[in-house]
Amino acid sequence: MSLPKTRTGPDAVSTGPILRLDAVGRTFRMGEVEVEVLRDVNLEIDPGELVVIVGPSGSGKTTLLNLIGGLDQPTVGRVWFRDRELSRCSSRELGAFRRDEVGFVFQFFNLVPTLTARENVQVAAELVDDPIDVDECLRMVELAPRADHFPSQLSGGEQQRVAIARALAKNPELLLCDEPTGALDYETGKAVLSMLWDVNRRLGKTVLIITHNQAIARMADRLIRIRSGRIVEDVPQGHPARPEEVTW
Repeated sequence: MSLPKTRTGPDAVSTGPILRLDAVGRTFRMGEVEVEVLRDVNLEIDPGELVVIVGPSGSGKTTLLNLIGGLDQPTVGRVWFRDRELSRCSSRELGAFRRDEVGFVFQFFNLVPTLTARENVQVAAELVDDPIDVDECLRMVELAPRADHFPSQLSGGEQQRVAIARALAKNPELLLCDEPTGALDYETGKAVLSMLWDVNRRLGKTVLIITHNQAIARMADRLIRIRSGRIVEDVPQGHPARPEEVTW
């Protein structure tokens, strides 16, 4: 299929929020103790934004991403994807949402070790009706020459690029990235950030990156800072830095 030409970032034309969280909280029970991980989270994210969510370990970043991605549901409050209320969806409906609308990129790559790079991406493409061509995805992440290699034959950075290609193959509206550079060295991490930037700018995907690395926030259209389960800062950044300008 041809790649979509979508305006993104601060120059994008808003069509209303793609995501909305209203007074969301999430509490986990551990034996006799209840632990409130998120509390009173209110958030709107527009189509085509590149959003970086920063906070220390244990601040609630991953729980927030799980709620947005339909991997979990709030204890209180409501979560919306466009006009669909995820917080009222059944497990089956959430599974369809994750399959059709969301691409996930994790710190640890979760590739199938017995499949080649191409086959790992193909598995995701076969889940949906309108995928991006598998070989095009591998070209986008500069891995076409390594398409027939197994994960054990690839470096960490190459495995993460396969994971990005796999997420893209479904042609999702949302790309959710949980510490995507956390297991990578500095140069490789910057290369991965450059690819995520390109996915956002070229393909118009809404990209959310959660990280403890404060420096990565410079490349965001929006910076969201979370502490002790609450959003303590949510600011637009009019002139985000390009990935090659980000150092740490």
